[in-house]
Amino acid sequence: MTADATTTTTATTPHLRPAWHFTTADRWLNDPNGLVFADGVYHLFFQTNPHGPTWGDISWGHATSTDLVTWTEHPIAIREQDGEMVFSGSAVLDREDTAGFGPGSMVAVWTAARDATDDRPASQAQALAYSHDGGRTFTRYAGNPVLDIGSAEFRDPYVFRHDDHWVMAVVEADRYRVALYTSLDLRDWTLASHVGPVGAVDGIWECPALFTVPVHGGAPGERAWVLLVSLNPGGATGGSGMQYLVGDFDGYRFTPAAAPGRAPRWVDHGHDYYAAVAWGDAPDARALTIGWASSWAYARHVPTGPWRSSMTLARELGLVRADGELVLVQHPVLPAGVSPLQLGPAAGAVPCSGPTVVDVTLPRAGRLTVVAEDGLPALTVALDDAGLTATRPAPSGDLGPHFTAPAHAPLPGRAAVDLRVVVDGDVVEVFTADGRITFCELVLPDTPLAQLRLTT
Repeated sequence: MTADATTTTTATTPHLRPAWHFTTADRWLNDPNGLVFADGVYHLFFQTNPHGPTWGDISWGHATSTDLVTWTEHPIAIREQDGEMVFSGSAVLDREDTAGFGPGSMVAVWTAARDATDDRPASQAQALAYSHDGGRTFTRYAGNPVLDIGSAEFRDPYVFRHDDHWVMAVVEADRYRVALYTSLDLRDWTLASHVGPVGAVDGIWECPALFTVPVHGGAPGERAWVLLVSLNPGGATGGSGMQYLVGDFDGYRFTPAAAPGRAPRWVDHGHDYYAAVAWGDAPDARALTIGWASSWAYARHVPTGPWRSSMTLARELGLVRADGELVLVQHPVLPAGVSPLQLGPAAGAVPCSGPTVVDVTLPRAGRLTVVAEDGLPALTVALDDAGLTATRPAPSGDLGPHFTAPAHAPLPGRAAVDLRVVVDGDVVEVFTADGRITFCELVLPDTPLAQLRLTT
């Protein structure tokens, strides 16, 4: 959770509001929190400001869906109070009443964050709240905080059940490591181990998630453990980003499969994919994630209104073996019945005035351009000998040089690549290499998007 000045906007930009990517009605939004599936409903809690579209007074908003695409927004679930903000965290269903809040309680585990004052230093500690009405309202636990190490950089707990105990993955942000704690009752926590520093360490670590992912083409039922870690800056584009580690977990210690010192593996190669975590109790043991479609390099200044920021599409994860290693693959969760449009040299262009899915084969030296109604490009994706590159023009207003810096994914020597492109309001997501490479990009044209154009 990085703080800087926020631009207040009075813009009204309906042409930029996506339909399939969740946005609030009229408020700020950042990290997804508390992802849990219960009674046929996917719950999405998220960082928000109850008072408007700027960062501040951070609380937990709440939305629900039955299909991961159509979302219903609900009133604030856990509100900032008395100077204590409700930073990122997770939620679990305590079916066995281990915490004593009642069988089946939904328990939120979150970071209670306080800024420094004349009387005390800044602090971040882990706290609990519980709900008996499906996450609509929460009661803070009177014994908070439940885990406090006296740090101002200790946040974003991701909690799950493993065998007979609970596990919490939580970052020591400025030490570039994830701490793993265990508990029998969600109240008393014991340090079990650390992960890191490893991989990318050019920015503070945030928002860990540790869960199992199915191995495609493996033995029946085979799964492997994946640890997601967000970092800012120092991601694939130099700004906000996410890396992943595949490894083994015994309930107390996570052991990465890759040798120390290897290059980071990026979850997404674009500018705008951050803080993704996974749903607990997802049906059919699916590995489902959702992230924040923005970057801390410019998130507070994006000229949308009356809302600011959206979530990414939900993604379904798997693992495949490549060159002796397990590699992450991701595919977008789309509305039922949606058929991708086909774009090729014969068609030249397809319309994208509303949410659109397009499949296209992009040849080397080819360019796929998302074009606005005024004829100006909003995003260009090109393939050359080195790989795939996405570029954006500067939007109206100054979002800084990071917005226009290219995003690149190495795909050397490809004569062509198959792309699945989802265009929705101000978000474009690109999936290629059978889901091994993805880009999530915020686009901010002055006029509505009109078409995708292929140039060969």
